[in-house]
Amino acid sequence: MTTLSLSSSRFSDYMELSKARLVSLVLLSGAVGFYLASPAKMDIPLFFVSLLGTAFVAAGSMSLNQWMERREDAEMARTAARPLPAGRMQPSEALFFGSGIALAGLLILFFAVNGTAAFLAALTLVSYLLLYTPMKRKTSLCTIVGAIPGAIPPLIGWASAAGKTSFEAWLIFTILFLWQMPHFLAIAWICRKEYGTAGFKMLSVTDPSGAQVGRQIILYSLALLPVSLLPSLIGLTGKIYFLGALGLGVWVSYLSLTSSRDLDRKARPFFRTSILYLALLLLLMVMDKAK
Repeated sequence: MTTLSLSSSRFSDYMELSKARLVSLVLLSGAVGFYLASPAKMDIPLFFVSLLGTAFVAAGSMSLNQWMERREDAEMARTAARPLPAGRMQPSEALFFGSGIALAGLLILFFAVNGTAAFLAALTLVSYLLLYTPMKRKTSLCTIVGAIPGAIPPLIGWASAAGKTSFEAWLIFTILFLWQMPHFLAIAWICRKEYGTAGFKMLSVTDPSGAQVGRQIILYSLALLPVSLLPSLIGLTGKIYFLGALGLGVWVSYLSLTSSRDLDRKARPFFRTSILYLALLLLLMVMDKAK
């Protein structure tokens, strides 16, 4: 194997270790938070520095999560080919990389952005690794806890632009929190057998009938609908966003009702639809930001 191909393979392993695709979703929500909190003339250099620091912290937390769960990953076909369980990377290497890049991200945010953004990023890191990750082996409530760090990135973006959080920022946090619940419940149902083999106490494992999973998908989807309309009602966004969010919310609510009746067939399409929903909702926020 040539040096170039080895380097390319090594780069791919680091991208997989840091879950680059999930980091891109973190950056999307963080960028929206920054934009919504910015005045008419956005600080472009600060925007990119904020995203860089956020990306480093997110990539570090994902890497450390894989380091902590390397034994469980080896038990699941879906994750057995990751760099650590497959033996392509040593645990010490992943630990050093994850810790180093997460620390670098926190330092970038603290010294080049502001203390509030750095604190929120640190809160994300700690809650993801020290609360959510170990709770997955103990209780199905881990999904609720895991939705907290997943909803913090727009707060980081908002604080980066404004120097502090606000009611509007916490509203975006709440939308992200509610969105994650049916999204994660759907993927947990899809992967329930592997989660059970690995010893994860997800709701989909403790509720083999899927009745509770279905009810919670409906509950959170319905709760998301009115909350997603509030940005327009408080003047953060305009009428276009309101109408778009209403249509998207009705669509997802309907799909949650139909999917809950046949999770085996419809959990995966619902999971994919939820990603499209979030992307469109955030795009509407950006397009229809109130002047």
